[in-house]
Amino acid sequence: MVSYLNIVSKLDKNDDYKGKRKISFNSQLSDSDNTMLCSICKSNQIITDTESGELICSKCGQVISDKVQQAGPEWQNFTLSSNESNDSRSRVGMSTSLARHDMGLSTIIGRTDRDASGQKIDAVMRTTMDRLRTWDYRTQIRSATDRNLRNAFNRLDILKDRLGLSDSIVEKVAYIYRKAQERQLVRGRTISGVLAAAIYIACREMGISRTLKDIATYSNVKFKEVAKSYRLLCLELDLKIPIVDPMNYIAKVANKANLSEKTKRQAAEIMDNVVKKEVSVGKNPMGLAASVLYISSMKTGENITQGDLSNAAGVTEVTLRNRYKDLMNRLELN
Repeated sequence: MVSYLNIVSKLDKNDDYKGKRKISFNSQLSDSDNTMLCSICKSNQIITDTESGELICSKCGQVISDKVQQAGPEWQNFTLSSNESNDSRSRVGMSTSLARHDMGLSTIIGRTDRDASGQKIDAVMRTTMDRLRTWDYRTQIRSATDRNLRNAFNRLDILKDRLGLSDSIVEKVAYIYRKAQERQLVRGRTISGVLAAAIYIACREMGISRTLKDIATYSNVKFKEVAKSYRLLCLELDLKIPIVDPMNYIAKVANKANLSEKTKRQAAEIMDNVVKKEVSVGKNPMGLAASVLYISSMKTGENITQGDLSNAAGVTEVTLRNRYKDLMNRLELN
């Protein structure tokens, strides 16, 4: 690791170095960085090197972090009005994203009625800008593919909030949907059905506990339609979907059934034994998690019925009892 102790000690003497590289003492630190301490000398005198993006301890020269995001502007803004300050200068725009039909590369003509200097534009220029804005919008969705992607990704934004999906999941869903659009797999099918299937595939690949029934419910699509689209995408796109880990559904079912933490931990130990002995192969993970939680509640003495657990897991009581008998016989639980 490179040490900056000699550099820090010579800052006051070397004027040439000051001119070439900007070093500031706590001037570029945020509120969270002000509480940062050096792991070696426990000092809070941190220096920010704005050129290399590194946080350096001024006492021992330890490089605390080398990934500091620059918060200042990247270029000079020439569109400032007289009443605006330099602090309002913005950085670059949003990054490109697959979850936008144009990947975030298109321009948007604003609806303000003022020019760059802050003066109001006349009526003729305003009419011209309205026409340019209309044609700019039309050029962004000039084909059926663009309209399809725009509609699909608008629905994806809504489902992102409903299902609590992360940005990485959304990017994965957009990638899968674009592949399906290129292969013309959306033709003859509903956008919501294919999008819901893409969400389920992305959740399976990223290890997120979302069932096909949950996604179909929030997407307002029939379960059979989502399942059919899921099988089609897996077959046509040659996707290798990993096996569902039933351990992820323990906490989900336990929280819906309002079980204690002691029961959850006991269920996790039993589920670990189930996975090791390959008893979970070919079983519904929700039903398996419900049966494991039922066994755990019996061991911990927590009172809960089979009906409550089956409702929390979204399975029938018959499924829960069948999984319970199978586990008791194969694991030899007392």
